Amino acid sequence: MNSNTRVVVTGMGAVTPIGNSVNSYWNSLLAGKSGSVPITKFDASLFKTQFACELQDFKIENYLDKKEFRKLDPFVHYAIAATDEAIAQAGLSSSEINYNKVGVIWASGNGGITTFEEQMIEFAQGNGSPRFNPFFIPRILVDIAAGHISMRHGFRGVNYCPVSACASSNTAIIDAMNYIKLGYANVIIAGGSEAPITRAAIGGFGAMKALSTNNENYISASRPFDATRDGFVMGEGAGALVLENYEHAIARGATILAEVCGGGMSADAYHLTSTHPDGLGARLAMEQACELAHITNTQLNYINMHATSTPVGDLSELNAVTTFMGNAVANVNIGATKSMTGHLLGASGAIEAVACVLAVMHNVVPPTINVTELDQAINNVLNFTLHAALHKTINYAMSNNFGFGGHNASVIFGKV
Repeated sequence: MNSNTRVVVTGMGAVTPIGNSVNSYWNSLLAGKSGSVPITKFDASLFKTQFACELQDFKIENYLDKKEFRKLDPFVHYAIAATDEAIAQAGLSSSEINYNKVGVIWASGNGGITTFEEQMIEFAQGNGSPRFNPFFIPRILVDIAAGHISMRHGFRGVNYCPVSACASSNTAIIDAMNYIKLGYANVIIAGGSEAPITRAAIGGFGAMKALSTNNENYISASRPFDATRDGFVMGEGAGALVLENYEHAIARGATILAEVCGGGMSADAYHLTSTHPDGLGARLAMEQACELAHITNTQLNYINMHATSTPVGDLSELNAVTTFMGNAVANVNIGATKSMTGHLLGASGAIEAVACVLAVMHNVVPPTINVTELDQAINNVLNFTLHAALHKTINYAMSNNFGFGGHNASVIFGKV
């Protein structure tokens, strides 16, 4: 690996509950818009949680004809939409680009859970005859989005799907950075997509008591750090980044948006679903990210927290940040965009990476909304950006994401 190889972002795409493009997503973040709505994808009237952050006005017909999109699970629909936008911005259609060295590392935590659920319900309601859709297996495979992206654009480089639960997209971004540094690729499309607003996912996470049940105040139910937070709000969508060797980008005249400066990954080695109370694994990931970025924690300006709005998880991460930042903790602005988008599980890191790149580009910290009273257990030295966006110089922004199984991944983006 050539540690001197620089990796930059040359394109981005987003399909989120608060905007189906990068610009609309960013404008909604700055405006503090909540994406939480009553669930429409199925009858949730008997569920403890009856709301989620669903996509609004998303039409796959704008990207694929009916014959094609019926072969694909919604998580692939979202992946295609987000990557189309990112690839167009990066200008990867040039005949001068060697597609043998353009890869796709695309994450998802659940893959085609919508398809799996639909087919199982249809089978259970039948007479026992195995009348499965011939595209059933290809639709549910967690790696199939990466395959479709490569086939759609002719990218023949490294191609796979990392799975590390809710840290999956950050893992994809870190892997992409490393493969480019290793010389395996000049360009990699990295990110993730998720379509988990289903009976199984809402019911399953609800059974774990991980979801908010604040049905009467669903618009403000995603409230990281708040004393009354009671769980996360499920979200869906996709985020995409075009990562590229800096010299390659300069040579072809690409517009560089930001640099992927470093990334860290670790394990809690503690509990199946709960984070370590002191955030030991999270702190290790953040320390590794800074080490690989060749910066100190004092140079960080903004941390987009994982902060799902669960009582235990938020405090654990805040403990990790407090210890990691030390005397510099008051100088870094802390925020949680999940307060607006909800939790996109394996795709959360992708859309939050997009938010961090935009924060670096525009020198703006997006707000954390829905906080009326900070949890009294939170250290009062922490510097939260609440209610309204904050304009300040952002040279380095960190994105944190953590997943069941104790997976931790932190990525740092910086100005070029």
